[in-house]
Amino acid sequence: MQILQKKGLGAAKAAAFVAAFAAASVFMAGCAKSKDITIKVGDTWSATHPIAQAVETVFKTQVEAKTNGAIKVEVYHSGSLGNEQTLWDSVRNGSIEVVVVGSVMNSEYKPMLISDWPFLYRDLAHAKNVWTGAFADGFLKEFDAQFPQTYMLSVGPNSARTFTSNKKLTGVDDFKGQKFRMPQNPIHTGIVTDLGASAQVIPLNELFNSLQTGVVDGQDNGMVTVLSEKLNEVQKYLYETNHIVATMEIIVNAPFFDGLSAEQQAIVRDAAKESAVFAWDEYIKSVDIDRQKLIDGGMTVTPCAPEDKERIIAAIQPTLNKLYAENDWAQALVEKVKAVQ
Repeated sequence: MQILQKKGLGAAKAAAFVAAFAAASVFMAGCAKSKDITIKVGDTWSATHPIAQAVETVFKTQVEAKTNGAIKVEVYHSGSLGNEQTLWDSVRNGSIEVVVVGSVMNSEYKPMLISDWPFLYRDLAHAKNVWTGAFADGFLKEFDAQFPQTYMLSVGPNSARTFTSNKKLTGVDDFKGQKFRMPQNPIHTGIVTDLGASAQVIPLNELFNSLQTGVVDGQDNGMVTVLSEKLNEVQKYLYETNHIVATMEIIVNAPFFDGLSAEQQAIVRDAAKESAVFAWDEYIKSVDIDRQKLIDGGMTVTPCAPEDKERIIAAIQPTLNKLYAENDWAQALVEKVKAVQ
């Protein structure tokens, strides 16, 4: 202030100038602080799952690096922010910016059943091509139109689902009379019912205890999940049916995303797409490794022979027929997926 007075300003004017400068400094500091953005990402998987690894090593790394730290990414695994339904509700209401969930919204948007359609793909490479190519681009746009409060950014792998049990499970006939935990999905419950077993819907975070205590005999999940959730510790048999190649969707809250700059939006979108590709590649590489880990750990792992696969497909026709009868979009969408090279 003494310097200002020496320059000809009176004490009152000098004081006013200093006060204005201080206020402007606080305002500018507040503006700078407001530009710091945090993206919370919630999933239900342990950090070892390929899609969880992709969020950590690709999405988080790329978003933070390419925005020069203007966007921070906090990742929460293993359902620490809630189960799939909670995550889906949270990304819609904006309390979580990004989630990684499966087809939990299929009761609201029936075409999401395609992500759990049985025996849909020729192999895992085909599934990757479907969900990282032109088909996925179109599907994402249709999803966004249905749920304007969110954007689906990309689609990665959950796993090729297999059946495990504490009781003998080395062929199609062994399903009869067994009790299987299944997700709350009409396709999954329909399959086990058609195979002569009974289905019980149990949340994933309760599955280990349910298997350990005998509430159910078995369950269906990919080998990667059997390992990450330590289900091999409470299961003896694995039947590698690969009946469903399930997916996981990376979804962002639309109002949050729309509030980003165009450059930031592009960075987030690109990071999500590259995360999906990374996750598919890592998952495909992991299958043989995971199978051997389970065998080495004492599980009886039985491949599903081609003739058994045909028997399963024939047995689950009631479920497939019902799906086609109840969903007029299904035939065309299934054919579109199968046409992908």
